[in-house]
Amino acid sequence: MNKRDFEKYIAEAYGTDPDFPWESNPTFAVYRHRSNKKWFALVMDIPKSKLGLREEGKIDIVNLKCDPALIGSLRSEKGFFPAYHMSKDKWISVALDGSVDDEQIMFLLDMSFELTDVKIKRRENH
Repeated sequence: MNKRDFEKYIAEAYGTDPDFPWESNPTFAVYRHRSNKKWFALVMDIPKSKLGLREEGKIDIVNLKCDPALIGSLRSEKGFFPAYHMSKDKWISVALDGSVDDEQIMFLLDMSFELTDVKIKRRENH
């Protein structure tokens, strides 16, 4: 899945448009919940060297909130990296260059959406 396909999927699945909060990085797209304004995806193009890759040029990535139990195993797979500029315990960076299966990206996006959604507190009966 590339950046364009990812952004199209978010628009279709969640009806959410990105916002671009940083003047210094006008291409960095933040996707938020309408209800609580929490981020569930951050799409960026960054130098490959920032992810420890030895190649020149930039790479499109998305940061997604993830179940901490999955992060360690995902990082050992091609196309996954410690979260760029976010909590590495709760977020993961995923390459949008075709190296990660589309279904896996959609699964992780859905997880990120759920993990950042409004939590309904249950009342305890005492």
